[in-house]
Amino acid sequence: MHSCVRARSALVLAALSIVSPAITQEVPQSVKDALKRADEAVAKIIAVPDADRNFDNTLGALDDLSVRLDNDTSLVAFQQFVSTDAAERDAARATDEAVTNWGIELSKREDLYKAIKAYADTNPKLEGEKKRMLDFTMRDYRRAGMMLPADQRERLKQIEMELNKLGIEFEQNINEDDTRVPLFPSELKGVPKDVIDRQESARGLVLLGLDGPSYGPVMDYCENESTRQKCWMTYRRRAGDKNVRILERLVKLRADEAKILGYKNTVDYEVETRMAKNSESIAKFYRSLEPLVRQKAEADMAELLALKRKLTKNPKATFNPWDYAFYKNLLLKQKYAVDSEKVSEYFPMQRVVDGLFKVAQDLFAIDLKDVTANAKSLGLPLWHPDVKLYEVTDRSTHQILGHMYTDLYPRPNKYNHAACWGLQARKVWADGTVQKPLAALVCNFTKPTADKPSLLPHDEVETFFHEFGHGLHQLLTETSLGRFSGTAVARDFVEAPSQMLENWVWDPKVLKLFAKHYKTGAAIPDALVEGMRKAHTLGSGIETQGQLYLGEMDQAFHTVPSGVVDTTKVDHEVYERTTLYKSVPHTMFQASFGHLVGYEGAYYGYLWSLVFAQDMFTRFEKLGPTNPEAGMYYRKRILARGGSMDETDMLRDYLGREPNTEAFYRHLGLTKK
Repeated sequence: MHSCVRARSALVLAALSIVSPAITQEVPQSVKDALKRADEAVAKIIAVPDADRNFDNTLGALDDLSVRLDNDTSLVAFQQFVSTDAAERDAARATDEAVTNWGIELSKREDLYKAIKAYADTNPKLEGEKKRMLDFTMRDYRRAGMMLPADQRERLKQIEMELNKLGIEFEQNINEDDTRVPLFPSELKGVPKDVIDRQESARGLVLLGLDGPSYGPVMDYCENESTRQKCWMTYRRRAGDKNVRILERLVKLRADEAKILGYKNTVDYEVETRMAKNSESIAKFYRSLEPLVRQKAEADMAELLALKRKLTKNPKATFNPWDYAFYKNLLLKQKYAVDSEKVSEYFPMQRVVDGLFKVAQDLFAIDLKDVTANAKSLGLPLWHPDVKLYEVTDRSTHQILGHMYTDLYPRPNKYNHAACWGLQARKVWADGTVQKPLAALVCNFTKPTADKPSLLPHDEVETFFHEFGHGLHQLLTETSLGRFSGTAVARDFVEAPSQMLENWVWDPKVLKLFAKHYKTGAAIPDALVEGMRKAHTLGSGIETQGQLYLGEMDQAFHTVPSGVVDTTKVDHEVYERTTLYKSVPHTMFQASFGHLVGYEGAYYGYLWSLVFAQDMFTRFEKLGPTNPEAGMYYRKRILARGGSMDETDMLRDYLGREPNTEAFYRHLGLTKK
């Protein structure tokens, strides 16, 4: 899948001295001041006499201080993923660690817990978000171990702080991995010249980077199998042994935490608050999917292997994972007349941006305006010349709904995947003023060259729509409490709105709006679009097996009660069980699989939420993908609600029926027996 949505958990639970043994980098003074203000706000909540407690001075005040702290620190912490300055990235990581540790301390404070429990014990008559806030807060206290003896709570606190520190280090090692593959130009036959020209070189060698716009074209176009193999293996060794050691410590600590809290394993703890509820539900989901996916994958493999044997004139040739993208591309050309490199010529970046914005504006009755030049006056930083800032307004009320950053191209030390960060929540303050949400889309798309604009492969266009789906979820929320703003939904539902928006890049009517040749301005040919649509499920079995591998690897790591796991051994075992390939010695893909921090025990959510994404899209299939009535219906019943109601109830209300898997199987080209 394309991405993840990134946000710090609501800081609902107080006080960490700024100098923690876990923090090695100096925390910025502004962050120390923000934490001090948060401590003072906590003290005010505790000081309220129990007889005088109400929602506003207890739970409402807790939401207030959480949102204010996030406002004061989120942009600082975010710089660890995007800043070009090493000192600023270090300060950002220190901020992230300090603020998260503060939240861990907060979740263990007995005085605050007693204050909130005193209010809960009055059985207040609450509705909507307020009732949900009380229910969730008391649930979170139970999950934080507040019912346990003091020594166990202290152990939990230490575990959570170490998890926080190790998680930051794990991600840093991935983001700052600068592995290059030295190759002779002759080894790169078939790779577009633009890609080769972008690479560093030394002594006649091309030093190939492993960012998406460099690695992807080599796997897609390089005619030299040994080059593809070398790059594939190097890619799957990024962050290496050091991250394997960190990951195995993370897995053990997570299991220890789950055991102390009375859960069978980490997954049962992590997904209790999500739609799946427990590890057995996830296992059942995978069991139902595996045979259907394998059947499609075997058909995919047979077709691709036949092509390889024909072209290599070797009837005994085997098919390897580094062959997949290359032969799929050839099959696209031969069977469907789709040349991926030619397709990208119809997707210059600015046209994609314009087209995406037009689709969103007309569907959801909003306007997007580039206000990058006004960022300073808005008090919003621009961390790189590539960064743009957009203002989103409602067409009917002309009210500003929020702001969205985009940071679209790769650079050294930047977050190297694609994700959307929620940097500021929507919040209705006590005086009625509304704080507007702020989001950031961070991607790594193909960069422009001296003589060409950025030309996006179709899968990058799809990724852009996906990330923008997360951004819309952040910005079109209408919740009152920061706790439930935007993407603050169950993590196995959060990918559904983003995955649903991917469907628009396959619709001929939508593509005609913006897919135009970067030189001639000619619209993308109907025959090419038709070929792309026919080829939509080409390789879907093999690719979905890739998702099964990642999700089931994550489950395998996090369902071992002891947490003692040889992650490389398990990674290879799951790879062979869930895919049609043999495992490859000396690879350790888990070391660079960033979702193992943040989505631990829950990567299944991508396929799980795809069920709902495709089911939700059926309404647009009936009414039309550009139908504004369908768009507003979706905006109000899904996006606007954020996390303010149960996700299954929200889906039932939107669909007018129980969710089902029919559209999901159709989307993957699977036949359900």
